[in-house]
Amino acid sequence: MTLKMQAAVVEQFGQPLVLQEWTIASPAAGQILVKTEACGVCHTDLHAARGDWPVKPTPPFIPGHEGIGRVAAVGAGVTNVKEGDRVGVPWLYSACGHCEHCLAAWETVCGSAQFGGYTKNGGFAQYILADPNYVARIPDGLAAKDAAPIICAGVTTYKGIKETKARPGEWIAISGAGGLGHLAIQYAKAMGLHVCAVDIDDGKLAHARLMGADAVVNAKTRGAEEAVKKITGGGAHGVLITAPSLAAFRQGVGMTRKRGTCVLAGLPPGDFPFPLFDVVLNCITVRGSLVGTRQDMAEALAFAAEGKVKADIELQPLSAINSVLHRLGRGDVAARVVLEFDSSH
Repeated sequence: MTLKMQAAVVEQFGQPLVLQEWTIASPAAGQILVKTEACGVCHTDLHAARGDWPVKPTPPFIPGHEGIGRVAAVGAGVTNVKEGDRVGVPWLYSACGHCEHCLAAWETVCGSAQFGGYTKNGGFAQYILADPNYVARIPDGLAAKDAAPIICAGVTTYKGIKETKARPGEWIAISGAGGLGHLAIQYAKAMGLHVCAVDIDDGKLAHARLMGADAVVNAKTRGAEEAVKKITGGGAHGVLITAPSLAAFRQGVGMTRKRGTCVLAGLPPGDFPFPLFDVVLNCITVRGSLVGTRQDMAEALAFAAEGKVKADIELQPLSAINSVLHRLGRGDVAARVVLEFDSSH
């Protein structure tokens, strides 16, 4: 008997996702099949569904790169995971394992990397095929719905903070206090940093205070960059830009301390409006950061398992995916939405 699953599918860029029944594939050699319990919704899923980026996925495809579940079946030759293990299928779906970047534990920039919910079908489905060498191992006691945002938003912000090189006791400015930013604030505080949260939404700034931010600045106010400099005594040692906004990118560089580091984690469409004069005169480092390695993932999940970081989540069924993506595009999602799946399927 051929078994079927429900999936939310991008058939055409810019159009609503279509709920369809797809055949549940059996894992080939070196693959595993994961029964989805929860999957977070990320702004990247919206970009994927719209075809916003220069390198586009190929429709039809299933988005979602925050899928958490249990291994339902393993293919031939798989020895590092077994049926029943709890895993996450993240953005970094797989990499070659032998290029200069993989050998240096920078598998996220491998030229042969595959990406969940983008070049490989993802977690907006009741089952996911995955590479057992790149799944996240979910710690005991961490619920699927709580783990889902950590394997993308969590590891992305955690790695971004590390890339700023800011040390305990120094200041970090986090631009964008929403889905990624509210986690970044918690990671930064757990890592011993002083946090200034920046956003255009006063409600999100109030939430940032609840998450532990030491100071907040509304980016729409005149002199926002100078306000951050005053609070931090000359500019933040590190700036992490999570907001998918070109204006936030330019403003973030202006908030960076001399010889500080501004890390870009958001991915708005378009070209970065680079303030070259400021960067050169102030010896500022501007660095991109793409999710995190498998080791970064283990560390990010450990913070969550220890209760030091917790995503604010809104639970929705898979059938609500188009409403969720529409709200995400309007900026009408306070933190993270997680899709819950019927465990009886």
